Formats: sequence, structure tokens, C-alpha cells
Amino acid sequence: MKKDVFSRYSRQIFIDEIGLEGQRKIMNAKVLVVGAGGLGSPVIQYLAAAGVGTLGVADFDEVELHNLNRQIIHHENTVGMSKVKSAEQFVSKLNHHINFIGIDEKVSASNAEKILAQFDIIVDGTDNFTTRYLINDTCVQLNKPLVYGSILGFSGQVAVFNYKGSKNLRDLFPEPPFDEDLPDCDSLGVLGALPGIVGSMMANLILKIITELPLHGNQITLIDTLHWRFQTIDF
Repeated sequence: MKKDVFSRYSRQIFIDEIGLEGQRKIMNAKVLVVGAGGLGSPVIQYLAAAGVGTLGVADFDEVELHNLNRQIIHHENTVGMSKVKSAEQFVSKLNHHINFIGIDEKVSASNAEKILAQFDIIVDGTDNFTTRYLINDTCVQLNKPLVYGSILGFSGQVAVFNYKGSKNLRDLFPEPPFDEDLPDCDSLGVLGALPGIVGSMMANLILKIITELPLHGNQITLIDTLHWRFQTIDF
């Protein structure tokens, strides 16, 4: 490993459980983040900072002014730009070693398998149930681990699905609810720091998967930042 690369990642290499071998695994990993919004932003930020070798980002949306309270990789000068392009600019400025793969299109039934097959780990940072279940089902089909997160108001959820034989989203919630019956961030809002908390937890889980650190499967963590309560439930 080159001296400048070692120096850059030295503080995580110094962790006994990571070391040089773990850093090499991180630098060889291929991770896809679906959604470059509130959850995707901290995930992208911390994976790029950690040196994940290939970082894919799939999103079909553009940056809007109201995104900026929580979608921290975007800024005022990228309002109106595609989120994928804005994410690429952020990553390139943070870490030029990263191989960034931008996918400026919606993940759909017609392209999900082709897109997800290119990566080792899939990250669900989306905000609608149709896409969530499509990503989950495709990960099951391709046998890819899925790191899941969701946020609303002061509350969030984090889980890892389909990892080393663990259960998937449908084992926990067999069918998606009707979207029109559910509140979302557009109607009820979200406190900007919440996706930072949840997204950082997701990034931590991703790095644990990459470096093959112990990870409990079949668990979902419920986060209530209003009352500052964290609960992990087995399923």
C-alpha cells in the first residue's frame, strides 16, 4: 500500500479489527447506493471517506432547495443539477481514489437486475415502497446483501437483509402498504440531523460487511430521536 494511501486511511487501519487487510477489502469493494437524498448523502460521504473502491449512485431526481436541510452532499450551487452529478462532484472533491459510477435513472423492474448485479452490496436509501420492495426482491434473486434504512420526522429504522442466509424485507413486512395511505417526508417533514444519524449507522454496517466483522442478522433497530430511544428487535 502506498505511503499516501496508508496515511489517508491510517486511523481506521490502526483499528485492530480493520488493519491493512480490512482496508484492502474496503478499497476493493463495490457498493451501490440507491437514492442520493437524505439517507444516501451520509452513506455516500462516509463510504467515500473510508475509501470504498467503487461507489455507485443511482438516482433520477434533481437537487432542490428544500433538500439542503438534510441532503448534505448537495449545496446551493448544485440546485437544479441531477443528484447523481452533484454526488459525483462531491465524491471527486473528497476522495479522488474513488471509482464513481453514476446511474442517472430510476431503478425499475426493467433495469434493476442489470444495475444491481454490478455491485457487492446494495444500499436502500429510497423513499417509496415500490422501489424498496423491488430492490429487496432483486437482492434476493441475485443473493446480494441489502442495507436498509428509513426516516420520518424524528424516527428511523436500520437493518441488514439477505446477508449470509439472513431474512429479507418480506420476511419482516410481507407486502408493501398502500403508498397513498402513508405519510412521508414531503407531508410531515424530517429533522435534518436524523438522516445523518441513520445514514451513519447504515455506513457503519456496510463497512462491517465489507471487512467481515461480526454482524447480527435478523434484527431491525428502531430509532426515536425525539425521546432518544434506540431499540433492536429480532425477527
